[in-house]
Amino acid sequence: MPNHIHLLWEMIELNGKEMPHASFQKYTAHAIQSDLRIKHPDMLSFFKVDEKERAYRFWQRDPLAIPILSREMAEQKLEYMHLNPLQSHWDLCANIDDYLYSSIAFYESNYSKFSFITDYRERL
Repeated sequence: MPNHIHLLWEMIELNGKEMPHASFQKYTAHAIQSDLRIKHPDMLSFFKVDEKERAYRFWQRDPLAIPILSREMAEQKLEYMHLNPLQSHWDLCANIDDYLYSSIAFYESNYSKFSFITDYRERL
């Protein structure tokens, strides 16, 4: 989606006292900031905020982090994620297989452009 992402991930262990989504946001915010400083310094100003604890904000506060409690729930969320780019208000692709960042090809043909994708069915 142009303004948000959906992820289905497994937390293997806690990262200190932070919640998993907080660790994800912190790590990726630092990576995004570093990338922008090097490759697109003019874009950094779009993320500037006037906050005491940070100069830039890349993620919204209080993300919708939902614990997955069953295989059925995981399948429901994954189906939603796979169909979301087809929604007319996004107009990101015409076919489910065309969305670049989807894991649908992994589940349909065991092919993935991304080495980090694993099958949820092996874990639930």
